[in-house]
Amino acid sequence: MLSYWEHVVNKPWVHGQARTSRAYAPGVDAVLPVVDEHQVLVAAPAGAVWSSLAGHLPGAQGAPAAAYARLVAARPRRSSGRLLDIGATLPGFTVVESVPDRYLRLAGQHLFSRYDLCFTLAGESDRTLLTARTLADFPGLRGRLYWLMVIKSSAHRRLMARMLCGVRRDAEGR
Repeated sequence: MLSYWEHVVNKPWVHGQARTSRAYAPGVDAVLPVVDEHQVLVAAPAGAVWSSLAGHLPGAQGAPAAAYARLVAARPRRSSGRLLDIGATLPGFTVVESVPDRYLRLAGQHLFSRYDLCFTLAGESDRTLLTARTLADFPGLRGRLYWLMVIKSSAHRRLMARMLCGVRRDAEGR
C-alpha cells in the first residue's frame, strides 16, 4: 500500500504570482490565479471515481456546508438540480462545466473571493488520476485576510487532500 504522500501530490503556488489558467479548460470564463493543485492516483476506473466524487464535493455535506455558505454570503446559497449536471448548485458552487468521467468545473463567489474548482479524471481502465485545481481571486483587504486564514494557513490544502483521499477510498471500495 502506498503512503499518503505517494498518493497525493500537492502543487501550491504562491498567492499573487502571475500563474493563471485560461487554457486549462475550454470553458473557463475568467482568468483567475492558480491557488493549488492536488492529485491522487485511484485504483479504480474513471466511472467509479466520478460517482465517488459527487459525494465528496464541497457543499455536498449538507448542514455544515450550508452554514458556512451563509456565514461568508456565498452564491449560490442552496443546492438545486441534479448533482454533476451543468447548472446544478451546491452551497457556494455552481456546476458550470461537466463531462462525465472526464472533467468537472465548479464556480462560485462570496464576500472574500471568487473561485473555480476544476476536477480532471485521466487514466486507463483500472487506474484513474484525479486532479483538483483551485483558481481564485481574493480582492481587497478582506480578501487578503481571508487568503491568510484559509490558504496560507494550509487549511485549504488539508481539506482538499482529505477530500481526494475520501474519493479514492470510496472509489476503490466500489
